Amino acid sequence: MKKLFSLLVVAFFALQSMNVLAWGTTGHRVIAELAERNLSKKAKKQLKEIIGQQQLAYWANWPDFLKSDPAWKFSDSWHYINLPGNLDRAAFDKELADSTDKNLYKRAQILIEELKDKNLPLAKKQENLYFLIHIIGDAHQPLHIGRADDLGGNRVKVEWFKKGTNLHSLWDSSLVDFDKYSYTEYATVLDVHGKDYNQKITNGTLEDWLFDSYTMANKIYDSVEAEESLSYKYHFNHKDNVENQLLKGGLRLATILNDIFK
Repeated sequence: MKKLFSLLVVAFFALQSMNVLAWGTTGHRVIAELAERNLSKKAKKQLKEIIGQQQLAYWANWPDFLKSDPAWKFSDSWHYINLPGNLDRAAFDKELADSTDKNLYKRAQILIEELKDKNLPLAKKQENLYFLIHIIGDAHQPLHIGRADDLGGNRVKVEWFKKGTNLHSLWDSSLVDFDKYSYTEYATVLDVHGKDYNQKITNGTLEDWLFDSYTMANKIYDSVEAEESLSYKYHFNHKDNVENQLLKGGLRLATILNDIFK
């Protein structure tokens, strides 16, 4: 009975954490797989020394799974940054600069700088790598650059094919899983552009990329009404947006890793 109770407790916390996953498991793995396919030879070699033969996609959801462990509660805020809506670029940059180190933006910077340290212990390198893979994915789910008053769309209730959900969950999982690709299939159909196209996507800074997602978030907020019933048309209207965000996330993660492990 004690063992059963323990399992039920773990299941309960896991289910609670599923309500705030970014991109769901599929989306994060798509981004990690895209990144893996665009790594430099040097980055691949050094990453092998950190995680062996395992693929990046294997670790892409590890930071979300940790949410089932109360000891990691402190890391919840690393997955997002809440900002007021419809800021211009100067105001957006000021909000980023003035924010604490307990959000997606500041944590990504910390992880990157620590991973550049050749003397960082292996266990810490692994932990930082897993979080970086995941957080850069989060940065490209637009509602993780959302608004505090509605918890990044979690309080914006909508219907998806007549079933109750919320705007955040819709973008986390429902739109990504609609076409029913595996994560490797999705990576394959997205990674079809040439070097010039990819270079255009990966130009800029982390701040540029976050503003890109933030701008998309503002459009997403404007695209629905609370309690609206959504289905095929919404998927059709946003399919390109979802796929572009996944592709950007994967290529930009590769760019970051290639710079760290050069």
